[in-house]
Amino acid sequence: MKQHHRTVWLSDIHLGCKDCKAELLLDFLAHNTMDILYLVGDIVDFWALKRQFIWPEAHNTLLHALYQKSFDGTKVVYLPGNHDEVLKPYTNMLFGNIEIKKRTVHLTAQGKQLLVLHGDDFDGDVCLAKWQARLGDVLYDFLLFLNRQLDGYRRRRGYHYWSLAAYIKKRIKKANEAIGRYRDATLKEVKKLELDGVVCGHIHHPEIVLQEGLTYCNDGDWIESCSALTESHQGELSLLYWTEVHAQLGVLKLAS
Repeated sequence: MKQHHRTVWLSDIHLGCKDCKAELLLDFLAHNTMDILYLVGDIVDFWALKRQFIWPEAHNTLLHALYQKSFDGTKVVYLPGNHDEVLKPYTNMLFGNIEIKKRTVHLTAQGKQLLVLHGDDFDGDVCLAKWQARLGDVLYDFLLFLNRQLDGYRRRRGYHYWSLAAYIKKRIKKANEAIGRYRDATLKEVKKLELDGVVCGHIHHPEIVLQEGLTYCNDGDWIESCSALTESHQGELSLLYWTEVHAQLGVLKLAS
């Protein structure tokens, strides 16, 4: 059975990166439909493609599936991030039926105005010293390496995907401090624009937080969390972790 949403936000898919969970996102699209789809940046990872060209068939299928959505009655808006910044010069243009925007404002069914953007605009408010940022990149790459090894081990034993990288990140104090600074920076922009909240991606940390009367939503990623932000037809916002749903679907198939 398919679940229909008023709105879905996806970001940080990183097509072209070996850690992209394209198969899981294809499964999500097979079970979920929506009136509006926001692609909130880093959909294609041009940085990774420059380092090493990796483009499995699943990545190609997923890119076509996202593009096809715009011809199947779904309004699709693409907001490029830092890893797909080559698309930023095409802001306010159409790619087929897909609108390309730097940022936009989404009006929920409850009448709330949400700023939608990738979030790399706020890197200056979050960044540590250059050596700390570089060390963070190296450690993150190592975490993703461990993640791949563990995922392979779990798959061979019939277990569903579980993110070691996300589990460890939540327990690193400096990472949580950076996440807090990022959240504060986005909500500062919301206050300046006199809006009700924000939806962003970029930092691979899904959450919905009410802070000082403003709504902060991060839709997560499809490297670690495999999460989507959804809006119901009543205007309720929620995070959907597809690895958990996918595991439940597998149990249901086995039971039937």
